Amino acid sequence: LGLFHPTLTRANKSGLQNTSHVPESGIAKLNGNENPYGPSPNALKAMAVASNRGGYYVNNSAQTLRKMIAERHRLTADHVLLSSGSTVVLACLAMMAAREGNILVPDLFWDTTAKLAIRNSKYRLERIAMAGKLEIDLKRMMEAINKDISLVQLTNPNNPTGLPINSEELKQFCTIASEHCPVLIDEAYNELAENPEQSSMIPLVREGRNVAVTRTFSKIHGLAGMRIGYMIAQPGFLKKISEFGVAGDWSTNQAGIAAAIASYDDEDFLRHSKEKIVEGKEMVAEAAKKNGLAILPSQTNFIFINLGSRNADEYKTVMRDQNILISGKYRNYSNWSRVSMGKIEDLKRYIGAMPLAL
Repeated sequence: LGLFHPTLTRANKSGLQNTSHVPESGIAKLNGNENPYGPSPNALKAMAVASNRGGYYVNNSAQTLRKMIAERHRLTADHVLLSSGSTVVLACLAMMAAREGNILVPDLFWDTTAKLAIRNSKYRLERIAMAGKLEIDLKRMMEAINKDISLVQLTNPNNPTGLPINSEELKQFCTIASEHCPVLIDEAYNELAENPEQSSMIPLVREGRNVAVTRTFSKIHGLAGMRIGYMIAQPGFLKKISEFGVAGDWSTNQAGIAAAIASYDDEDFLRHSKEKIVEGKEMVAEAAKKNGLAILPSQTNFIFINLGSRNADEYKTVMRDQNILISGKYRNYSNWSRVSMGKIEDLKRYIGAMPLAL
């Protein structure tokens, strides 16, 4: 992409091209919900070894990773479908569902894959308005389920709000809704929540429910660039998805799988990452308060900030002029700005630039 779009690249001193997705010197990248403290040292070592097998498609190592994931959740490897990030398997499911009916979603969520599917379908996203404090309104979503709905999709904790859904209420919702159609819970930020195990819907898969859960190694594991994710669901359901699209072991890569295996049980690295993310959130929350701004209580690696009467795109532009990258507005929520928790020194730069940007 960079070779053909000069606006996305610049030549460095060696004449090589760097895409805008890689933070260059002097750039504070706080717009991608990445973990800049990863990959872990163990993952880096594993990637170096696995790269020697880069001439071959993934096989045994992917089976190892699926078994590790399944064992943790007391399931079989057939309950796990690997993917290039969670994006590919999310897109495959959305496209499969969009052949059969509308996809029921909250108004504000990570809608990229769902919108992709609807763009190639006669059906639509059935969006349900957010509750008063931008929470997902499960009651209204339940009322909206009918014969025209082919899939219910939720993100928990949600993106871009960072808000978790009440665990008991979500379990009750999924139990009832899954009797009518599949329910997808995107748990990309689960490991960053205050109570990851309690908030996960994977136990419903273990009960045999028509529920699918997606996870990714892109967030707390710091492997966004290595593109490894997965879906946990009933084996028959996963078989349909893998036959429909391009998810599966072979769609992943040797280095990414090796890094995921090395990182999966690396408690020291995961604890360190979470501590740094929490430290960053506390800093940004305090700065927002000092600048008279309200925030939502996030259980992710980003914060959603209410800019009041200000426009999020304009705020983003002023930050960009200071070499600080953040997200712009989402849909018509033009006064809300999302900032990711990057390195502490980059967050200090963001905090220092807030008065000017405001």
